[in-house]
Amino acid sequence: MPTASWNGVVIADAKDDEVEIVENNVYFPPSSVKTEYLQASAHTSRCPWKGLASYYSLNVNGKVNENAAWYYPEPSEKAAQIKDHVAFWRGVDVQR
Repeated sequence: MPTASWNGVVIADAKDDEVEIVENNVYFPPSSVKTEYLQASAHTSRCPWKGLASYYSLNVNGKVNENAAWYYPEPSEKAAQIKDHVAFWRGVDVQR
């Protein structure tokens, strides 16, 4: 069961067949992410083949991890399977 945790709290967990693995990143379906720990961010980045990524910062137990999660609200056709799925980095412990 894939999980993502930071600052001692599990932020996302899903069944193996619910996540998407793209470029060695685990993309969690929106329903598996505990949104109470997410804060919208104005940060964006562009992937040449996936499209424009939007970001969330994490706020867990009073600590903030800026832009530690990203997702593609309107991915390219080639990346349609990760639409709105959330991936993590910047010290977030992701276990497959």
